[in-house]
Amino acid sequence: MEKFISFGEIQKSLEKGETNCLSIVQYYLKNIQTKAHLNAFVEVYEQSALAQANRVDAKLAAGKAGKLAGMVIGIKDVLCYAGHESNASSSILQGYESQYTCTAVQRLIDQDAIIIGRLNCDEFGMGSSNENSSHGKVLNALDESRVPGGSSGGSAVAVQANLCTVSLGTDTGGSVRQPAAFTGVIGSKPTYSRVSRWGLIAYASSFDTIGVFSQTIQDNALVMEVIAGHDEWDNTSSRKPVLPYSQLLHFDKKVKIAYLKEALESPMLQAEIKKNTESVLKNLESDGHQVEAVDFPLLEYILPTYYILTTAEASSNLSRFDGVKYGYRSPNTHNLESMYKLSRSEGFGEEVKRRIMLGTFVLSASYYDAYFTKAQKVRRLIKEFTESLLDDFDYIIMPTTPTTAFKFGEHSDDPVSMYLEDLFTVQASVSGVPAISVPNGKDQNGMPIGIQVITNSFKEADLFSFCNYLNQKTEK
Repeated sequence: MEKFISFGEIQKSLEKGETNCLSIVQYYLKNIQTKAHLNAFVEVYEQSALAQANRVDAKLAAGKAGKLAGMVIGIKDVLCYAGHESNASSSILQGYESQYTCTAVQRLIDQDAIIIGRLNCDEFGMGSSNENSSHGKVLNALDESRVPGGSSGGSAVAVQANLCTVSLGTDTGGSVRQPAAFTGVIGSKPTYSRVSRWGLIAYASSFDTIGVFSQTIQDNALVMEVIAGHDEWDNTSSRKPVLPYSQLLHFDKKVKIAYLKEALESPMLQAEIKKNTESVLKNLESDGHQVEAVDFPLLEYILPTYYILTTAEASSNLSRFDGVKYGYRSPNTHNLESMYKLSRSEGFGEEVKRRIMLGTFVLSASYYDAYFTKAQKVRRLIKEFTESLLDDFDYIIMPTTPTTAFKFGEHSDDPVSMYLEDLFTVQASVSGVPAISVPNGKDQNGMPIGIQVITNSFKEADLFSFCNYLNQKTEK
């Protein structure tokens, strides 16, 4: 069978009768088996995927198939799927089988997408390297000594290594965009509230968003238009209408683009990333777009604000995993107090425990106003400053990450250096605005470089069309 990279290629083969959904699923299953050592999948739904393929083939023959017929999708292990295990790559949820399906996943199934398995991730989405998983680390397919990024590392590698057509990840502070940059694929984070969070195992509820990994902007836009929209099960989901993003990719106008001086002048920024980012900005200016450097004096406060607020929310969200209701219960307990303590200390990994303790600290009575309340105020300043920039400019462009994919263990003993890998992605998350990372060349070691585009809330259609144009330029 020919090598499928995009859904467009799959659709053409289906239309010509050259293949069918069953053969497509078998093709991906073979790839998954061949590349099992990458550890992208923690569970492959072989039987259910083959059964679903047969059902979709029947619907295609009857002319009643949905718009995603033939698309094979992997889902991050924080997205619930009824009748299948969901454990957020954590020992504390080992063996937990979901009783319901995440709204985003259900909407894909309703359009005849085929779910092929669940994908490895950092435990509860906490990490930037996919080294914090109870299922072990995920390997970057381009250099197996290097991380794929996190927390959605398995989702990124699944698309990178052609183990599925598209994958779903989640992005709290860059967990789709950063691994997309590290693996050389496209990763999108929508406006907060654009996609329902129902069925997403929460890390930080006011930041979490479901995002998409793909090889093409067309596929990314198509999946986003399917999963977006109001959901009666999620009161935080927006009622704003969803545009047909995949049909609005033509771009033929001149726009105003800002880039942050502080980002390009950061001492952390790898020289090759700076060079490639400046090259893109120069080319955009040559094409007649207005490109301006802007000051963002709040850049140094974004990461502290993000980590104070997300760890506080994590402390609250993860309190439900206590050994009483479901999930892991320590066999070494002798009373109620020891059950709570041992179940959580044995069930959670080191990074999760670190963030729970930090979150509990900033929420404590003595420090609530000094840290949590102040961080909320700074978040509002960052959001307002970002929105004011986007009132004057159509897009903000910056590197997705300060470095390319680093080697395993490089930051393991220094949590702060690991947190700094999110330096350029957290702005969009703190502000709640949409952002996409697209490939922008490679460094001297052949590792991918990403460039990030941010725009104003609910302007996903504009973001996809501009990134489609930008992606075509960076591929030249």
